[in-house]
Amino acid sequence: MYIAIAGNIGSGKTTLTELLTGRYGAKSYLEETDNPYLGDFYEDMNRWSFNLQMHFLGSRIRQTMEMLADPSRDIFQDRTVYEDAYIFAGNLHEMGLMSSRDFATYMGIFRLVTHLIPQPDLLIYLKASIPTLIDQIRRRGRAYEANIDGSYLQRLNDKYDEWITHGYGGEVLVVDKDCEDFVEDPAVMKKICDRIDEVKARVSGLRTNGAEEGR
Repeated sequence: MYIAIAGNIGSGKTTLTELLTGRYGAKSYLEETDNPYLGDFYEDMNRWSFNLQMHFLGSRIRQTMEMLADPSRDIFQDRTVYEDAYIFAGNLHEMGLMSSRDFATYMGIFRLVTHLIPQPDLLIYLKASIPTLIDQIRRRGRAYEANIDGSYLQRLNDKYDEWITHGYGGEVLVVDKDCEDFVEDPAVMKKICDRIDEVKARVSGLRTNGAEEGR
């Protein structure tokens, strides 16, 4: 079973990934937070956008190789390679912060990678308003995120909504972080886990049927 957690900066992806990994005894793949270009990027997005996104893409490729090495294990992933490309790199290009030449190079490599990546059995999208995102970003206190402004987060939110509604073709569970707190409200976590359990049962059934047909 492969579950991916998607969402904007500060939406709570890492927290949910860690909670679910512990609950299901699964393997987690967290988004890299020590990208050496992050601090420089938030100081000068135009100069460092390509470097930042290429480093994230390389990290995602390494994660994918590990995932493919043990396909039988349950996996929870904090952010997907699709978000790297369609949300973040795409937004930087639209804002004029990544040149068309760099964006074309990035997307060419991304398309090669996506042939190796299985689609998540379920994508959990943590949807959140700008005030909620800013509040959570400030509370976690990462220095390199201090200069993120609301307009940048809003552009990313718009890209996420467009991608989830029209671009992504897989199964999605939307969790509204403005009113659904999976940390404080057990009912929200139950909702999430009930959906995961349905997916897990379906995936296990497909594997069992496949094994029987292969006999």
